[in-house]
Amino acid sequence: MEQFSVRSGSPAQTALIGAALADALRPGDIVLLSGDLAAGKTTFVKAVAEALGSTDPVTSPTFALAQFYSARSRILHVDSYRLADVEEYRDLGLAEYQDEVISLIEWGEKIAGEFPCHLAISFVATDETDGRSLTFASSCDRWTGALGDLHAAISKDTNGAHARDRIVID
Repeated sequence: MEQFSVRSGSPAQTALIGAALADALRPGDIVLLSGDLAAGKTTFVKAVAEALGSTDPVTSPTFALAQFYSARSRILHVDSYRLADVEEYRDLGLAEYQDEVISLIEWGEKIAGEFPCHLAISFVATDETDGRSLTFASSCDRWTGALGDLHAAISKDTNGAHARDRIVID
């Protein structure tokens, strides 16, 4: 499994990380986001959507379960929090769109077995105010080189930033 972690100290830094990922995404990609409530998952999805050119309002689809956003590549935003199991996800009928959209799934760990090839991003709050640690991981061939490219892109995006604004890569 290939993986790396970054530490974000603010929502703005989380948005920079999301924008860097957006450059690597293509239709058919599945990104599973995990983390506690208010860990930054929806903020991250909003940044990815904006980086892909979406002007649609991005909100957590906790009650709607799924939302589509128009962008250079169409985005499917799913929230699995209220789903009891994978069967409930299957009943939504979203699998028919998977090859045509970029899927960003909050609470994705609940249905990870449904997606043999996916990028997992876990969000963990740190002790600092608004701080988050994001760990990117995948064991799928699609992400083998892409994770290295993403790591380099995040490093480049913050290389010239003031020390307090730099994203720390672990």
